[in-house]
Amino acid sequence: MATIDVPVREAINMGIDEEMALDDKVFVMGEEVAQYQGAYKVTKGLFQKYGEKRVIDTPITEMGFAGLATGAAYQGLKPVCEFMTFNFSLQAIDHIVNSAAKQFYMTGGDISVPIVFRGPNGAAAGVAAQHSQCFGSWFSSVPGLKVVAPYTSEEAKGLIKAAIRDPNPVVYLENELLYGVNFPMSDEAQKDNFVIPIGEAKIAREGTDVTIVTFSKLVGTSLLVAEKLEKEGISVEVINLLTLRPLDRETIINSVKKTNHVVTAEEGWPQCGIGSEIISIIMESDAFDYLDAPVERITGADIPMPYSIPLEHMALPHEEDIEAAIRRTLNKA
Repeated sequence: MATIDVPVREAINMGIDEEMALDDKVFVMGEEVAQYQGAYKVTKGLFQKYGEKRVIDTPITEMGFAGLATGAAYQGLKPVCEFMTFNFSLQAIDHIVNSAAKQFYMTGGDISVPIVFRGPNGAAAGVAAQHSQCFGSWFSSVPGLKVVAPYTSEEAKGLIKAAIRDPNPVVYLENELLYGVNFPMSDEAQKDNFVIPIGEAKIAREGTDVTIVTFSKLVGTSLLVAEKLEKEGISVEVINLLTLRPLDRETIINSVKKTNHVVTAEEGWPQCGIGSEIISIIMESDAFDYLDAPVERITGADIPMPYSIPLEHMALPHEEDIEAAIRRTLNKA
């Protein structure tokens, strides 16, 4: 096989398809996942291939089908539970947190809950406050959950397969604006045994002057900034977290020790964000002694997402924001 370009939505589909073929305990449940083939066509073709017992259309009741899926996981099945947007997961948060995340601990390890909660997360485009929120920090605060957020197609495929195989609940955060974006997929990633381990960050770009720690769509934004600044002789290292819980502390700390300057970037709100946690990790480790300047934190604005497109643009981080943060921390503003 040769390297091919694959859209993110198809990469997720490939991963789910392969796991359904390998294990008949895996099934998909959610709104419009079957006959309509997914609101974003992530589940395209699965209903035709596996039938109505394994690809199940539900009514519009997140609490209902998340509860059904969690109960099925109690009994050893492996549900992939799709939310049309993670904003709607709030309707089901009792099952995600109380029924799924805590069960293994509360039963002394007797009941594992091998379930994946997946769907688009974060800002899309012009869909207003109730459809444009990043839940990375929300779910990352919950013991018992693992939280992943891929960027490329290879990462999307490798992490969905790891999530389905995991014996405990995994929150799989996709990005709607990345669904149609093509990324190269290597020979290795096209094979059905390709899995990316949960809990390991990736150095998306090596650098020596400053580290950007980020995830999901902002990985691409950060790489564009790094490419631009390289022309000025500024070497930027980009860490793609991939997993938000558990965070890869070692990769973060080692990068800080190498570059001595850090910028965190996320689309979510500033208070209690992923960036806040990364800064705490640095402060509480010996990496703090390696910092030559305060950490710069880039986030979305501390407001509900505006419906207006110009205001939405102002509420989200962009290349110029990350570039300005890098210049500040390097004292080159």
